[in-house]
Amino acid sequence: MAAYNFSTDVNSQVAADANSLNNLKYATRDNSPESIKAAAVQFEALMVNMMLKSMRDATPKEGMFDSEQSRTFISMLDQQLSQQIANRGTGLADMLARQLQGSLTSVPPEALDSLAATPRTMPSNINPAFSSASSTSVPQNAREFVQQMSRHAEAASQDSGIPAHLMLGQAALETGWGKRQITGTDGTASNNLFGIKAGPNWKGKTVEALTTEYINGVPQKRIEKFRAYDSYADSFRDFASLMQNNPRYENVLGSTGSAAGYAQAMQDAGYATDPNYASKLRRVIESIGTA
Repeated sequence: MAAYNFSTDVNSQVAADANSLNNLKYATRDNSPESIKAAAVQFEALMVNMMLKSMRDATPKEGMFDSEQSRTFISMLDQQLSQQIANRGTGLADMLARQLQGSLTSVPPEALDSLAATPRTMPSNINPAFSSASSTSVPQNAREFVQQMSRHAEAASQDSGIPAHLMLGQAALETGWGKRQITGTDGTASNNLFGIKAGPNWKGKTVEALTTEYINGVPQKRIEKFRAYDSYADSFRDFASLMQNNPRYENVLGSTGSAAGYAQAMQDAGYATDPNYASKLRRVIESIGTA
């Protein structure tokens, strides 16, 4: 039987369909640079498609042009657009390929079977940790994060009155359940669990780190200065103090009765530039109870 040429076939497929995912399963058994690169491109297409779907879901769907037929057509259009974007490249595929070529011997077929069985939705911040945490099976790292940080959140809650689970959820979202904490460009740890930047009035330690900011809805990479702390406990205390003492977050303190209200108040106050921050934060907070 002739070998399957995934790198040739990937450009002709519809992004994120079941056949493409099945072909990924076979292609990654061949650890050649061409197969790895092609698999990375298809994963990039999958991520772009998920992002587009998330944007569509956030758009109001009322009017004479909203119908099942139009939604089907838009879905097909987004799939093809995702593939074209991935073929041109955003940089994600190249990064994945470099990592895989250095460490991958094979991708377990069951891992791709699991991905293929997952509905093509984007319930979060294009954040894999959040996506996993909102499923029925909470990953081990999420449970470990909650266990590690609960006492700090409870201590900050007693001082501020902000429910601990709300702060835990925000710390989880900002750090990907502790897996993507802010580290300075020189490797310095910040212990900053909430992504709080260091403004001109901040007199404590700082680190400079690469971050993503949304300018007019468009994500842009920038180097920003962030607050740094001696411990995670200090990070929780400073976050609670910021909520209490900055008039900008007055409505946040009055909206702690529910995850949805708290998350929306955070977005309305401009805590983050991500236009989907409220929905992401709400879902992470709601998943805390299962972690």
